[in-house]
Amino acid sequence: PSVFIGTSTAIQEAWKRVADMFTIMFRRKAFLHWYTGEGMDEMEFTEAESNLNDLISEYQQYQDATAEEEDEEDFEDNYGE
Repeated sequence: PSVFIGTSTAIQEAWKRVADMFTIMFRRKAFLHWYTGEGMDEMEFTEAESNLNDLISEYQQYQDATAEEEDEEDFEDNYGE
């Protein structure tokens, strides 16, 4: 099976699920010892979590902007401006 990840605002739901699971596991420090034992710093996980949340926020901004544009187009179509 193959997986396609496209540049669509719909992907933000998948990123949110990943972020939620990451946060739960990171707070519990689940599997963290495997990574720190190989030389990773715990701060790298905090940075990754922040980057993922930033990505989700960006997709949300694009989705909001697209929705506003569609609303404006619908208004213009209906009221002839």
